[in-house]
Amino acid sequence: MTRILVFQHLAVEHPGSFRDFWAERGLERTTVELDAGEPIPQLEEFDMLAVMGGPMDVWEEDQHPWLVPEKAAIRRWVAELRRPYLGVCLGHQLLAVALGGEARLMARPEVGLAPVELTDAGREDPLFAGLPDRIETFQWHGVEVTRLPEGGVALAGNAACTVQAMRVGPHAYGMQFHSEIVDETVSDWRRIPEYWASLIKALGEDGAEGLDGLVSPRLPTFRETARRLDGNFAKIVAGSRTGSGQPEPSSPGQADQVRA
Repeated sequence: MTRILVFQHLAVEHPGSFRDFWAERGLERTTVELDAGEPIPQLEEFDMLAVMGGPMDVWEEDQHPWLVPEKAAIRRWVAELRRPYLGVCLGHQLLAVALGGEARLMARPEVGLAPVELTDAGREDPLFAGLPDRIETFQWHGVEVTRLPEGGVALAGNAACTVQAMRVGPHAYGMQFHSEIVDETVSDWRRIPEYWASLIKALGEDGAEGLDGLVSPRLPTFRETARRLDGNFAKIVAGSRTGSGQPEPSSPGQADQVRA
């Protein structure tokens, strides 16, 4: 049985629809709420690490001191244990900085619906198998990855954010966008002060008020995208146990090819 460890940074920013897919397959999930002071368990007990989003920024270690051991755990998971990693939004940014990359504030937050385009590497990557080259996504972030870590490859991007998805090494992945959202996501997140501020900055009062109505009809499509990504990642997890079916790490020079 695959044992999944989940790092959360906010109770309402959970794995969303991924939880349903994991439950359907009978997978074991352990959630650690880092912002509530819960300790990180022994990493060796788990097969997959999923790191979710949150309103804090990756460099805010003074305000959120648990970011220090979290980054160390991510670095050990990916660089030493070399086990499958799936990061979403903040989890995507943490993957980059924990491995030596960089993330910075954007000139303007990206919030709402936005298409992303797969790169040449993304079209060949097993995570995006069966998905179109252009994917409609839901976004809610004000920070972006501006330099990939060594061994990092950009898999998707758009005009607002160059690195919308990446792979680091053979099976560590980050996605800036949210495919996992569910019915209550927008209403839950808009109650978070930092998220409300970025929502107003990005869309204005009218756009902020209308976001839920804009997103709701697209939830079935997002769910199917999430199901495809989850199924593809399940194959990556299975392949990591045998060493088969995984993309090769990129050369170090590729890490410097994507900059915002």
